[in-house]
Amino acid sequence: MIDVIVPVFGGEEQTRRCLESVRAAAQRTPFEVIVVDDATPRPAIARYLDELAGAGHVTLLRNETNRGFVHSVNRGMALHTDRDVVLLNSDTEVANDWLDRMVAAAQSAEDIATVTPFSNNATICSYPYEGWPGGVPGTLGLAALDRAAAQANAGRRADIPTAIGSCMLVRRACLARIGAFDAERFGRGYGEENDFCMRAAAAGWRHVLAADVFVFHEGAASFREERAALVERATATLRELHPGYQPAVHAFIAADPLSGLRTALDRARLAHGNEEAQAVLAERQAEHDLIQEKLQAVNMEREALRAGLAEATVIVAERNRALAERAGALAERDAEIARLHVGLDRAEKLAFERLDELERIHRMPLWRYYRRLFQRDGKATKNG
Repeated sequence: MIDVIVPVFGGEEQTRRCLESVRAAAQRTPFEVIVVDDATPRPAIARYLDELAGAGHVTLLRNETNRGFVHSVNRGMALHTDRDVVLLNSDTEVANDWLDRMVAAAQSAEDIATVTPFSNNATICSYPYEGWPGGVPGTLGLAALDRAAAQANAGRRADIPTAIGSCMLVRRACLARIGAFDAERFGRGYGEENDFCMRAAAAGWRHVLAADVFVFHEGAASFREERAALVERATATLRELHPGYQPAVHAFIAADPLSGLRTALDRARLAHGNEEAQAVLAERQAEHDLIQEKLQAVNMEREALRAGLAEATVIVAERNRALAERAGALAERDAEIARLHVGLDRAEKLAFERLDELERIHRMPLWRYYRRLFQRDGKATKNG
């Protein structure tokens, strides 16, 4: 038995499409849909979830207050501690025997911790390419595109540095060993799956792409207004906790090990006729244009950095000259002070020599005689 966990907060239309797609897709794998209502403010969503639960279609957990995405996921994963789980965003849609293929990928090796499918919006696991701005690629529709992926990449997997949280299967054995998601640091969402995957990888677990599954993901339905702040905060936290995370992802993107799997799906789509072939070509052209734009942006940034460096070099040179002039002035002042110290030392030496000389004179008998004489004459003058 697999638990398919769907946290829900907003997005009524997206939530309906997600849950209906899960219910409509028949599987050999027995599964239970666990919906976690994170205190949705939408009465229509709450009523819809009550209807599904009342009809026995889902198991409904309801938070009394809004706890955040990660708390909700953890609550769902804790419901049945003997089951693997699939975490599914409420703005996703699935088709065909998607779960059977996800489970097959997970069970293909004992050290696999997570499985992620291809998706139109899944960063490093995106198809047709990362940064694709549209919905389901091409003209076939979700179900036909997923079938094409199942045929073109049947049983094919690829290691990835991290799972993608919009749709990911998590093995219970890994959860039992690594622990749940870090709700304290990532409670509102974003970054929690990356942190989990890095902890799992450190313990010897692997994360894989199931290249024979395609899941639609609309993206950011629950966090539209706060997404930027959440991503920025999560990125900083990940950098602090896992310094190797971003370098690993950048290296993965540069190597592009999923290129052949994407190409296989392209070829399968080309066989569906001219219209779909034109869509594939348009997507690849759009990817090329996006790469060119990124290269242009990088070059512009590089030129700006060069200009800034040149300006900084001039400023540093001017400051160095000013510091050199100041150092020269300070050196002259130090030399003058040194000369004054020499003069003072000489004056002090002469003063002590004079004092010694006077002391010797005072000790002479003649000085004592004259001193008594002057004292006597002085008294005589005063009395006279």
